[in-house]
Amino acid sequence: MDLRGPLKKHFGYSAFRPLQEEIVRDALAGRDVFALMPTGGGKSLCFQLPALLRPGLTIVISPLISLMKDQVDALQASGVAATFLNSTLDGPQARARLRGLYNSEYRLLYVAPERLMLDSFIAKVQEWNVAQVAIDEAHCISEWGHDFRPEYRELAKLRSLLPNVPLMALTATATERVRADIVEQLKLTGARCYVASFDRPNLTYRVVPKAAPYEQLLAFLHARPNESGIVYCASRKAADSIAMKLNDDGIPAKPYHAGLESDERARNQEAFLRDDVRVVSATIAFGMGINKPDVRFVVHYDLPKNIESYYQETGRAGRDGLPSECVLLFSASDVMKQTRFIDEKSESEQRIAREQLRQMVHYAETRECRRRTLLRYFAEERPNESCDGCDNCLNPPETFDGTIAAQKFLSCVLRVQQKSGFAFGLNHIVEVLTGADTEAIRQRGHNELSTYGIGRELKRDAWQALGRELLRLGMVEVAPGKFATLEVTAAGRAALRERTPITLTKQPETPAARAKDRAGAIECDEALFDELRGVRRTLADERNVPAYVVFSDVALREMARSYPVTPVEFRRIPGVGEQKLKDFAEPFLAAIVEFLREHPRHDFTATAAAPAGRRLNESEEETLRRFQRGESIDQIALARSFVRGTILSHLVLAIEAGVPLTSRQFFGPAQEEEIAAAFKRSGPRNLTGLRDDLGGKYDVSELRLFRALAARRGM
Repeated sequence: MDLRGPLKKHFGYSAFRPLQEEIVRDALAGRDVFALMPTGGGKSLCFQLPALLRPGLTIVISPLISLMKDQVDALQASGVAATFLNSTLDGPQARARLRGLYNSEYRLLYVAPERLMLDSFIAKVQEWNVAQVAIDEAHCISEWGHDFRPEYRELAKLRSLLPNVPLMALTATATERVRADIVEQLKLTGARCYVASFDRPNLTYRVVPKAAPYEQLLAFLHARPNESGIVYCASRKAADSIAMKLNDDGIPAKPYHAGLESDERARNQEAFLRDDVRVVSATIAFGMGINKPDVRFVVHYDLPKNIESYYQETGRAGRDGLPSECVLLFSASDVMKQTRFIDEKSESEQRIAREQLRQMVHYAETRECRRRTLLRYFAEERPNESCDGCDNCLNPPETFDGTIAAQKFLSCVLRVQQKSGFAFGLNHIVEVLTGADTEAIRQRGHNELSTYGIGRELKRDAWQALGRELLRLGMVEVAPGKFATLEVTAAGRAALRERTPITLTKQPETPAARAKDRAGAIECDEALFDELRGVRRTLADERNVPAYVVFSDVALREMARSYPVTPVEFRRIPGVGEQKLKDFAEPFLAAIVEFLREHPRHDFTATAAAPAGRRLNESEEETLRRFQRGESIDQIALARSFVRGTILSHLVLAIEAGVPLTSRQFFGPAQEEEIAAAFKRSGPRNLTGLRDDLGGKYDVSELRLFRALAARRGM
């Protein structure tokens, strides 16, 4: 069966991403499937495409109500019959959708696990022709996962409740232990297991020493004035404070955490999705369920608790495949805060949490490739070569001969243990080295040791970093037991005995914010890209959907690179399927043609660029006939199933073709005067800037029409 034709028709892509085709074929064959694919790897298509190629309903289980509407909006924009059922719907809306499900009107249904597993709801499901159940975020079923959710445990009953329905479990984050647990809990039968690479090559990972964190964040954002992203914080208070400060400094931002009312959370998320705010400050503990592909950066203002959370949170950047940044602000004080939280847990929880924190600190302080460190955590190896996508590979950290400092540290660990008969933690060793006058040191007589005070030349945080590096180098180890005490390993004793040279890493100074290296971005005409973003925003606002539902940044950049001026050329843009060709080709083509007329290029012919004098096509003629019969623009758009911007673009082409339309058919005298004055101030070229100058009272399509009328009058 040819799958590439339907792939292009429904989703606008000419080729599959790695593993997608194999998973789709298994799904169509009725097999159980487990798929582990990184965020942005195309998990959703693995169940969406099969849903369109066979009879029956595909039920998609998603833990985040906030994501369902976005996913369904995106599917509907591609002409796919999809819906969701959740608590945001009122009674009549829910009943209407249930009727549609009984009448087989939908191919996909999105639902939360707690609703699906209600006895009353599962009884309905058993009456529908269910072809497959897809379980998204499947790691939530495992107690070994970083995001265990008790409601997911109920999904273990699905095999007995729907014995003949194949299951597909999907996740972006799972260790080998969690993968095995998912397969066991869901009773996947003979499941094909697909594990894609965890590597996200378009993400750049940086760790920055945390000094004045808010000032560092502000400088970072000022260096990226047109980009949006997420700032993760350790507390609700910090999330609220950062959002407030950013707004005061002219950067639109909203907080997002569990302490907000659900309505406010939803409003804040919607504002971020629609690009009304640039930044969301979210708590690390609360999942930020977003499906926004053009998140260009994720900043961790505070230290995450474990690598899995960090990987998942950074994975929200660059889902469209374009270069994006992941920045972690790191300080030893954050480690101490996390340690204090861990001390409040039970003994068994402490042991796990300390090991997770140790791995997180190892990542933050490592001098090897950060990508390699991350991948190794998920049991994936990559070649020991530069990834060109992390600070350690792009700017390798400076090293120094740390033999003497390391010998002092190792000697101190040994002397303290010999004196007391048992081991001590990192902080106590550092206090002995720096000659601290504490009761704990005096009581144990550690101020009498030969190593007491021999490390006063370094600050406490430098010794702590050195101790952690010796831990990574295998010269000291954390002893088993309740407390994280240090012991010198055989390798450490040998290094002391043989006076082995030891190379250590210099602690970096806090760098000034650097502009983003755009290597790997789609090279395109940035001026046209900005124009097309304005068109996209107008179309999205008219449809009441986020901008990315219309087209991704990848699609817009490809348009601004290849300058399509005909529907055939536009059809070749990635992400342009049949429905989007019908809905959006005309306004985007009109904007590109107009841009090229104003910015002539040697390889763009005058014939293609100038619509003036060309005959209107059938669709444009139909719009003109209706308008001349007295139908309003909104009435025509509704009758023809087009957005308002498309109808206006038809009328612009009619004006440019010489049809005698007048400005009074579109604008009142006061509006004409207001727009004409703005054109005089700003010039006629930058319509997006003109729209902003007019306070957003007119969209770009209306301003384009005014400009066409003015050009004909010679204004």
